[in-house]
Amino acid sequence: MLTTESTNLFISFVEDAPNWSGQPMVDFTKEQRGNLSDLKRKGLVETFRDEGCDWIIFTPTGTAFASELGYTL
Repeated sequence: MLTTESTNLFISFVEDAPNWSGQPMVDFTKEQRGNLSDLKRKGLVETFRDEGCDWIIFTPTGTAFASELGYTL
């Protein structure tokens, strides 16, 4: 179960994904750092660093969760 804040962060990544070929740039506030960790612990996303920026990869679990929320990745 995700908190409302973690769910909102997840949705913001999902909605931004089309702007970044499906792998959005990690963009969050300092206060949301724990929410990103929550998403990673729950197996919804992974991150990687390229050219000095952090990026999101949606796991199969994350893609399925996005679908449950009405989004297509």
